[in-house]
Amino acid sequence: MEEGLNAVDWAALRHNYGSAEDVPDLLRRCVGPDTDDAVDAAVDLLNQLFHQGGWICSAAPAALPFLLRLAASPAVPLPSRRVVLELVWRLAAEAGKVAETFLDPGWRSAWEQALPKVLLLLTDPAPEIRRDSAHLLAVCDSPGELVLPALVRAWQAEVDPATRLDMVLALGRAVGREPAGPQATEVLEVLRGLLDAPEAQTRLAAVHALAPAAPNLPVQRIDLLLEAVRDPSVELWRHTSSVDAGVKGVHHWTAALFTGPSPAFTLGLLEDHPDDDQRVGALAQAGGLLAQWRSVTADLLPALAARLDDPTLEVRFRAAELLACLGPAAVAHADKVAVLLDDTAARDTRKRQTAAEAALWALARMNDPRCVPGLIKLMTDTRSGFATGSPGYPVTDGLHHAVLPSLHEVLGCIPDHAELFLPAIGEQLDAVTDDRVLNSLCRVLAGWGPAAKAAVPQLLGLLEDDRTWAAAANVLAGIGVAGIGARDLLLARSSSGEARAEVAAWAYWKVGGEPGPALEALGHVAAEGSIPRPSLRMLADLGPHAALYADQLRAMAADDDPWTRVEAAHALWATTGDFETSVPAMTSAVQELTNGVFLPVMLPAVRYLTQVGHPARPAAQLLRGVLTGDQRLRSNGGWRGFTQDEAIRAALEELLAACD
Repeated sequence: MEEGLNAVDWAALRHNYGSAEDVPDLLRRCVGPDTDDAVDAAVDLLNQLFHQGGWICSAAPAALPFLLRLAASPAVPLPSRRVVLELVWRLAAEAGKVAETFLDPGWRSAWEQALPKVLLLLTDPAPEIRRDSAHLLAVCDSPGELVLPALVRAWQAEVDPATRLDMVLALGRAVGREPAGPQATEVLEVLRGLLDAPEAQTRLAAVHALAPAAPNLPVQRIDLLLEAVRDPSVELWRHTSSVDAGVKGVHHWTAALFTGPSPAFTLGLLEDHPDDDQRVGALAQAGGLLAQWRSVTADLLPALAARLDDPTLEVRFRAAELLACLGPAAVAHADKVAVLLDDTAARDTRKRQTAAEAALWALARMNDPRCVPGLIKLMTDTRSGFATGSPGYPVTDGLHHAVLPSLHEVLGCIPDHAELFLPAIGEQLDAVTDDRVLNSLCRVLAGWGPAAKAAVPQLLGLLEDDRTWAAAANVLAGIGVAGIGARDLLLARSSSGEARAEVAAWAYWKVGGEPGPALEALGHVAAEGSIPRPSLRMLADLGPHAALYADQLRAMAADDDPWTRVEAAHALWATTGDFETSVPAMTSAVQELTNGVFLPVMLPAVRYLTQVGHPARPAAQLLRGVLTGDQRLRSNGGWRGFTQDEAIRAALEELLAACD
């Protein structure tokens, strides 16, 4: 390790955390007798030289020969060697992706000199090192002609089953980087021959290796794929470097071979299987498919419902959670879902969710009143598997996050049953001391609108409290004239000179008061510069009374921020009727819907265009074809992606109806 180490001017080189002067000590520690410390040093190197990728730092090419020296040394603890090789393959893969601007000029030369040492690792005594080396050769960008001969020899000599799988995948990736010729033809023939290999996982590896050049192969060999991923030997992939996953991961990896809404593979996974992990993995894969494509719902629904009485809790929970995501489309299975209302066994997760809670969520999405007693009970329980906040999850094709919403988000889905919940909510409003809980309850009531009028007595009490009045005012604004008894209290708050007086003044107007206090309070807000989004909505509610703000709203309707643009354009139309400015401004925010892109701002934009009516016909014509698209329109993963798709499609239908 020491040879040549001090000859490098490490202080002049950079990594993700600054000067690379600490690299030599980390390299030395990787050789140390303390395995834990050696691994820690290797992990630190991985973090400093790679971190999250995006560039190849100047320290990386300098460190590369020393890293490979560590990887090849039997004196280095095996776990440390493997982390070092992970660093090398991550750097090699990233170097083939990043723009030249982000690639250190010394990398290509350093990699060319290092490649022969990598090829030697294919013969290392440790199978783990041979696997990692095969994966490295799969993801690097070295031409196939340089790596294929060594890979073929290694494949022919290899006896370790997991390593053979990594080598098959590496052959597939490497031959894809080889121009057509005798060598490529020979390797392709070897891979095609493996489609009939006696081992199920070798056949699976061969399909993956050949699929990039033969995209129809997975469909043609779907029976082969299903046989392999449902075979007990699928566990072999846990020991590979290329996949390093169990049943669920192999399901996901293999499903990615199919493009578009292709339910046949998932339906095959959903067939009964004695292994719990297989059934859980099948539902995970079904969730990923349903989250992306609408058309597969009819095909998969019966199979999902059939899993509601599965002997394994995790399977029952996931089946009910997916039916909740589908909501109205799954109403025919409500009776089977309701059977789970007594299923209180807890999952082995941090939140300890139960199948009963998933069933409550599903019934709520189906607007089924059988969810009401259980939800009322949960409102006062100290333990709940429902989320405590409103977490969001990213959209990842093929993946679905099987999580429950917050209890307050569930309540927001069922305004038709508001009357049944209001006594319990009223009791909570009387006793609540947690501002977070109070605000959540008030958001539910505000969303219910006039249906929440029975809560007005409790809201009057909250209006008298300096801590809670603003939340109560927002609810009363949603309830509207049914909250007329709050007018005097709201008027007093609006003229008190305290912060957020415009909220009280606006609510005073919404419950049947005069527009003057709201115009005065909002005038103070507008005088400070750009009008905040909540205040733009208040101006829109004031209608022609707020026409004096037309010039300011017209300017804001050209803002670069789409939220500001949409809210200002809507307020301009609501106060002046100016659709010539408003409709193009709002249409610009929904343009990308035609490309299947959904952003949260698009939903209010479409709803506002619907309010405009016939003058918004150009927007309706632009968006008419969106409803025929099969991909879900969503910006979030998990259940929220399903509700976003439902909401924007319903809004589009209303827009088209209003403009026809």
